[in-house]
Amino acid sequence: MTDWPDLAGHIEKGVHRLPVRVYYEDTDFSGIVYHANYLKFAERGRSDFLRLVGVRHRELFDGEQALAFAIHRMEIDFMRPARIDDLLEVETRYVRAAGARLEIEQTITRPADGPDALPLFKAKVMAACIDDGGRPRRLPRAVVEAMASHVAAAAQQ
Repeated sequence: MTDWPDLAGHIEKGVHRLPVRVYYEDTDFSGIVYHANYLKFAERGRSDFLRLVGVRHRELFDGEQALAFAIHRMEIDFMRPARIDDLLEVETRYVRAAGARLEIEQTITRPADGPDALPLFKAKVMAACIDDGGRPRRLPRAVVEAMASHVAAAAQQ
C-alpha cells in the first residue's frame, strides 16, 4: 500500500494544516456546512497531527494499559459559514501536553480568501488521557516526547 503523507496534512513550526473539502453530505438544505461537521473536521485535524508525530490511537488503546483521549471541554466560535465545494484548512496547535491534559487551539479557514484568510471557526479544546474505565491517566512519556518540539513551537507563536 502506498503511504499518502499529504492525506494527513503536514506540520510546520508546530502548526498542523489539514485540507478538507466540503461535500454535499456536510451541508444542510441550504448548502451551508452543518455546525456539527466543523467538530468532525477539527477531530480529523487533532487525530492527523498525532498520527504524523507517531502517536496512534489504536496502539494506545491496545497497549499494556488501555488509554484513549476524551474531550473534557471546548470553547467554540462559529464565525462565518462554509459552503458546499469549499476547500477548507484546519489549523491545529497543541499548546500544552502535561500530566493527563492536552490543550489544543484550532482554526478553520477558507484558504481561497488569500493570505489574510478570515477564520470560519475557532476552538479551544481541553482533552484528557483516560484509561478504559474513564479515569484520568498521565500521558505516556513517549507521547509527551513525540509532541514536545511541536508543542514548544506552537506555544512560541
